[in-house]
Amino acid sequence: MEHDLTPQNDDEAIPPALAMAFAPLHKRAFGFAIGIALGLTIFVATVIVLLRGPTADPQVNLGLLRQYFVGYSVTWSGALVGFAWGIVAGFVAGWFFAFCRNLAIAIAVFYFKARSELAQTRDFLDHI
Repeated sequence: MEHDLTPQNDDEAIPPALAMAFAPLHKRAFGFAIGIALGLTIFVATVIVLLRGPTADPQVNLGLLRQYFVGYSVTWSGALVGFAWGIVAGFVAGWFFAFCRNLAIAIAVFYFKARSELAQTRDFLDHI
């Protein structure tokens, strides 16, 4: 789904940087990006804890992730399970964030555009 950000006439010219700032996020792409990042973070964190061994810092307790991710454990196979769950959880969080951001931007643009059009026609009856 492409969005046309080109102005309709010269009066509505929008600087390209501003048009990019208000361009909607692609929900699926943003979800996959966040999902891959979260999955890799969980995988790398698990591998680091496994490589450090049992004498590692007791403050790092990745075992608590099993409360949220079914099948996760601080093992090599658990690192793969955590990677998969990280992709799923990150996708959902990223998709929802992009959806909320796009909705907020659309509402704000609609509001300010409606206010601007109302301000332009406010003195309409004065000219009759």
